[in-house]
Amino acid sequence: MAQFFQIHPEDPQKRLIRQSVEIVRKGGLIAYPTDSSYALGCQIGDKAAMERIRRIRKLDDKHNFTLVCRDLSEISTYAKIGNQHYRMLKNLTPGPYTFIHKATKQVPRRLQHARRKTIGIRIPENTIAQALLEELGEPLMSSTLILPGDEMPMTDPYEIRAVLDYEVDLVIDGGYCGFEATTVIGMEDDAPQVLRVGKGDATLFGE
Repeated sequence: MAQFFQIHPEDPQKRLIRQSVEIVRKGGLIAYPTDSSYALGCQIGDKAAMERIRRIRKLDDKHNFTLVCRDLSEISTYAKIGNQHYRMLKNLTPGPYTFIHKATKQVPRRLQHARRKTIGIRIPENTIAQALLEELGEPLMSSTLILPGDEMPMTDPYEIRAVLDYEVDLVIDGGYCGFEATTVIGMEDDAPQVLRVGKGDATLFGE
């Protein structure tokens, strides 16, 4: 049965943030708020937790997992970013975008796209998410909380608990945080490519 923490969206309780991160470090899978919707998150190297995400969302090996990062310096550890793309990321983060880059050797192969060797990265503009990342000291491996057959992410933490009570270890109630997935931008080539239109402004990339 999942634990359920009500965390203040603007002034997160440090005690609950520490407890949440301890659950992650012990192999737990959490549902937490971001700036676009709720997401599933676990520790980077945790294969078992990653497989739980795959099972909940019924994902195949073509799915790009996302590393949710604190800042640009952390992103550069896990993604290969040229100067032009770095400037773009600097202007658009934090925000509701996921950027697909070639992964560095710091990213476990099982997290990368099986064929293209890419990884999704993002920096959310959400106080709770940022507090979790700061306490954890590394990115959260994440996936938008969209259940199989649904087109929109889950938005109600009480519904998340009811549906996933025995699938996750913690549900964080951070209030309403939106119901759109991120806009996904492919950054493998010189010209960015919009792969999914979501909350972020896709017209910035010619869409």
